[in-house]
Amino acid sequence: MELWRLFVAASVPVLKVLLLTAVGSFLATSRVNILVKDARKHLNLVTFFVFNPTLVYSSLSSTITFKLMVSLWFMPINILLTFLLGSLLGWAVIQITRAPSSLRSLIFGCCSAGNLGYMLIIIIPAICKEKHSPFGNPEVCNKLGLAYSSLSMALGVIFMWMYVYNIMRMSLSKKTTEDDEINGIPEVTPQPEALREQTSTMVSGSVKLITFLKKMSGKANLKKLLAPSTIGAIIGFIVGVIPPFRRALTGEGAPLRVIQDSAVLLGNGAIPTVILVMGGNLLRGFRGSEIRVPIIIGIIVVRYIALPLLGIAVVKGAIRFGLVHKDPLYNFILLLQFAVPPALNISTMAQLFGAGESECSVIFLWAYGLASVSLTLWSTFFMWLVS
Repeated sequence: MELWRLFVAASVPVLKVLLLTAVGSFLATSRVNILVKDARKHLNLVTFFVFNPTLVYSSLSSTITFKLMVSLWFMPINILLTFLLGSLLGWAVIQITRAPSSLRSLIFGCCSAGNLGYMLIIIIPAICKEKHSPFGNPEVCNKLGLAYSSLSMALGVIFMWMYVYNIMRMSLSKKTTEDDEINGIPEVTPQPEALREQTSTMVSGSVKLITFLKKMSGKANLKKLLAPSTIGAIIGFIVGVIPPFRRALTGEGAPLRVIQDSAVLLGNGAIPTVILVMGGNLLRGFRGSEIRVPIIIGIIVVRYIALPLLGIAVVKGAIRFGLVHKDPLYNFILLLQFAVPPALNISTMAQLFGAGESECSVIFLWAYGLASVSLTLWSTFFMWLVS
């Protein structure tokens, strides 16, 4: 009976995501024809430049404090491990399936980057409201859960745009050939035979070093390290942890609360917009693509079997060695970070680059279709494990 109650509590937020996804798919059908391709692309741009950064900012600034950040110091390490372990498993999928080079970055992205923001912000409050939730008082659970989820989302955004974006950009961007061009390398003038033998190794090494550094600087696209969501996270951290800024912007008596309220209004549009667009994109998955079935199976196994099992080992090990305090809700979120489906921003990146969209749609069709079962089962097990 206890497991059944936990199962019911875990299934509610997943059903909400499925309903919104179904609405997005319906709006994108040829009969309704509202969420057409151009509309989804423009909504993605609005989400990228407006909704995402304001959601990250408003969530962090209103919930994160310096004291709370200190107590949650293990979460960045936990999220980093999800990316690193996911990347290693993604590399294994590529080797086993012999995936074509055009899909390797997409596989890396789907395996390494999980939906660390939207899913948690949807799941945690819904679970806290359930009568059979193991996390105690609903109001306290909701407040702490929002703080934990906001930090998870902010860290996930930073890792996403600093790491996954540049990996995907290397092979999905249509301008990779321009990025790979090396200009300005000095030519080596002919030298006498005596000197040529002594300096050939030095010249060759220096040219290779210059070439490598220019390739990396071109591919890294350092400007994108400060994507709008990353900037929103930085500002949110500053406002949250510095008391004068926090008092000026957050709270009912804050003199500049209109700024905070406006950010909250804009940020509230992020989650429904992204899920609706995802629902529209999933229709492309029904039409199929050239992606092979073993690749899809590999990504599903990584995200819904291998990573959650590794997550249990990581979190339980951290608790055992005293690295994580025994807060059931905090432990639950750390575990859940290993079990979420691929990040929705991967689809956004594919659309921004204008490549890999059909393959991404097929992957997301299966990943989010199975997430309704996987997330419910893992959430039930994780709640039992921490309670």
